[in-house]
Amino acid sequence: MSEPDRADAPRWAPSPREYDDLALALDGILTEVTVAVPANLVPGGDATAAELTAAELTDLEGTPVARLDVSAAAETAPGAWALTGTVTPLRPREDGVFRHLHRSPAQVSELLGPGSGSGGRVAAVVLDAPLDHAALDRLADAVAGYDATVLLPLVGAGSPRGVSAHTLVRATFAAAELLPGQPLVVPVPLAARTDPAADLALRELVAGAYGDPVRLTVEPTSRSAAEGGDRDGHPAPIAATLGPASRGAHQRGLVVFFTGLSGSGKSTLARRLHDLVLERGDRTVTQLDGDVVRRMLSAGLGFSRADREANIARIGFVAAEVARHGGLAICAPIAPYAATRAEVRRMVEAAGGTFVLVHVSTPLAECERRDRKGLYAKARAGLIPEFTGISDPYEPPADADLAIDTSDVTVDDAAAKVLGLLDERGLLSSPPPTP
Repeated sequence: MSEPDRADAPRWAPSPREYDDLALALDGILTEVTVAVPANLVPGGDATAAELTAAELTDLEGTPVARLDVSAAAETAPGAWALTGTVTPLRPREDGVFRHLHRSPAQVSELLGPGSGSGGRVAAVVLDAPLDHAALDRLADAVAGYDATVLLPLVGAGSPRGVSAHTLVRATFAAAELLPGQPLVVPVPLAARTDPAADLALRELVAGAYGDPVRLTVEPTSRSAAEGGDRDGHPAPIAATLGPASRGAHQRGLVVFFTGLSGSGKSTLARRLHDLVLERGDRTVTQLDGDVVRRMLSAGLGFSRADREANIARIGFVAAEVARHGGLAICAPIAPYAATRAEVRRMVEAAGGTFVLVHVSTPLAECERRDRKGLYAKARAGLIPEFTGISDPYEPPADADLAIDTSDVTVDDAAAKVLGLLDERGLLSSPPPTP
């Protein structure tokens, strides 16, 4: 089989663990990645996974982030294959725990290496649990002879022990303030392995990519510490980060509902808001993106008006249940019809929650210019019937709490506007961190 052009390459969304490996490969830490795929990865075609030479790997929303050039294919079970190969980035990754703080080894080397003023000797320490008093003392002794220290909290699937990934990063920042030399904190998406030897080898590989590996054994944070702060075991600044992730548990439930055309930027904005709220530690967050919900909750629904309304109603039902229990749900479907959005508002308010509607009002022309998934082009060609904005209407909300045109502002500025509105209304409880 000849190698497919990019336009013809099949696409596949890796699992969360594979997605973490992909991030490490794009940073130059891993040389290859392996993804599990079905045998008939090319829908409607004669080719099977065994014959593929290339595929595009996507995020959970189906947007391609990297190209996989296949070097090996192995059948792992009847109808299931594992593809291994090297990857080439197609666009920057836009998600991840404390994404704005991540740096590749090359970026850290440029920042801390020879000529940077640090002297060039860098200690690299991977962490999977918050530092207690004893571990902090051992670490201070271990890095005393180095010119710089990089703390690498592991935020990949299954790696943090006893706390969430976001809590681990916040606790690591608190530890950095207690260590000499102002250590650099770099979250790393290394997923845990079931084989302890393989897990240790990968941690050594990650640390070695950033500097001289310094091993440190840390006892996992107990449930009581994670829920209430174990001030006897942890220094006070670290213990303060270990309070319940939902500090607003007694606050009213909240649903932030983004609506807008395909390509308007609502999913990107929703992801950024999701990360920012978790970074602050205000609440636990449930994210309900339109594309992801369609695969996980609304499989089988089409794109007729009735099916689209059913999809939004399902999102609204789940969001209302999250709000009923004092949580925060962030939703980002297209939701083109005013009556359906009003029904979601009714469900949320009936559950005792607060409903905040954000209209991502990016103009159709800009959405069509972006067209990352090629949907508008297919709709213009008549290949996608009843496509919102082209062959089916979008009803702009007259009751939006906030309207944001992402063609005029950056994602960070847009997210700041949403956070500002929530803070102004007293819907979030704690101020943003200042790492």
